[in-house]
Amino acid sequence: MSVGRRREMVEPAHPRLSIVRQCELVSISRSAFYGQVKGESALNLELMQLIDAQLLEHHGMAAARWRAICGGLAMRLAATGCGD
Repeated sequence: MSVGRRREMVEPAHPRLSIVRQCELVSISRSAFYGQVKGESALNLELMQLIDAQLLEHHGMAAARWRAICGGLAMRLAATGCGD
């Protein structure tokens, strides 16, 4: 069952069960109940697609090399304020 459906099962005005207890019973966190679901930004989606394409093209490259490449990219993005 989806988180959205389980969120709908929680009744804030329930006379005997607190929201905390209801969230426990339907196996969602309180933040999942209260919070708004945020999707990925267009920039993140584009970056993930580029990374996936590179991983598929160079699937034999060592994991350490990928970490170095991605770490450098993350530092450059942070320095420009991109992705904030």
